[in-house]
Order: sequence, then structure tokens, then C-alpha cells
Amino acid sequence: MKTLKILNIVILSFVLIFSVSAGGTAEVENSSISGTIEGGLRILDIEDGEGDLEYTIYRGDYIVFRLEDGSKYEFEVPGLEINEVLPKAAEETSYVKMKKSGDYEFTLGERQGVFHVLELVDANYQELTAYDANRLIQNVNPLIIDVRTEGEYRQGHIPGADLLPVQVFAENISKLEEYKDEDILLYCASGNRSTVAARMLIDAGFTKVYNLRSGIGDWMRNNLPVE
Repeated sequence: MKTLKILNIVILSFVLIFSVSAGGTAEVENSSISGTIEGGLRILDIEDGEGDLEYTIYRGDYIVFRLEDGSKYEFEVPGLEINEVLPKAAEETSYVKMKKSGDYEFTLGERQGVFHVLELVDANYQELTAYDANRLIQNVNPLIIDVRTEGEYRQGHIPGADLLPVQVFAENISKLEEYKDEDILLYCASGNRSTVAARMLIDAGFTKVYNLRSGIGDWMRNNLPVE
């Protein structure tokens, strides 16, 4: 099994605040996609004025709005059953996950808008069921990367998988350079964080990227091995 040697990775805390600074690692994206990726999160700016807001993002994105310090906003996306007060309390995990593709109306405080949530489609990318991912592992011997947190990884992971959390993925892509034209299988808990990581690889020129579509949960439901 191939082994990824990544040293001195700092595992970032997953307790993040919605007032995110402009610093940190950002990913340059297609101009049609809203915001930037910083620390595995999609950061969305709020345009001034009273007009409707409109964002185009990917399924699996963890979104964060840049909000005015000290302000509270009711955020509701009925089509995704999201109803939050932003920013959340400091002890809560502060992001909103976009789990399904489609067009979704939302309100943010007194503003209205729409999310266009897209599936990731690329010639160098393929989503796999647990069955197909297992066949890939048996027949092709890909580099397997778990993009969850260290704690999740320790609770159980696919045999031979290396840990590279999505929060520090962008800043470590250069360490994967030798695998640029090799098969890489990514997974997380449910297929959302791994979609974010897959997009980072594709944007960096990687040519054989696979994503376990429904995550290790689907893998375990099919009684496939974990360690």
C-alpha cells in the first residue's frame, strides 16, 4: 500500500468563528464560484446595499459569512432545513454545511437571496460507491487519504489510509506532488469534506481523483474493513 509521508502537520481546531480574518490559506477558484476557501471553509462576503444576495457554491461546502462584529443574524434556508442564529455560540462548531445540490432561497437577517449549489463535475474526478471504492483499492492500489479530524481517524479508518484533515489540506497539497498523475481516493464521514478536498486537488492539476461519495459511513454499512 502506498504511504503518504506528511510531517509536522498542525491539526487545526474545528471550533471556528464566523468573523473570519482575511488571512490564512485561500484557494483561487473559478470566477463563477462565490467566495474563497480558507482552512477548508468557503468564506462568503455580503454585498452592501438592500438588494438580493446570490451565491454559487458546491455541494459539500462548509460556508461562513463575513459578518459585522457584534451583530446577530437569523439565517434560514428552508429547502435545506437550516435555521440558525449567526454567529453561533463560541462553543459550537461555526459553519453551515451545504449537503444537497439545487437552488435554495434563503434569508440572512433582513436580506434575501438564493444559493445555487452545484455538484462537482470534472473529467479528472469520479465519485464512487463503497463497493466501487473497495474494487479500486483491490485492483489499482490508490493513495487513500482520510480528510476527517484526527479524533475521527483514531476511532476507525480505512486500512492503509493516511490522515490529512481538510482544514490543512490546501497548505499541504505541494507534499502530494509525486502523486499528481496517480490514483487518489479521498473520503470523510459523509462525502462532503472529501468533495472540498477533491476540488482542491483538481484545481491544483491532479488527474485521477476519486471520492467515496457517501463517506466511511457507507463503507461501514457495507461491512467493509476498518482499522
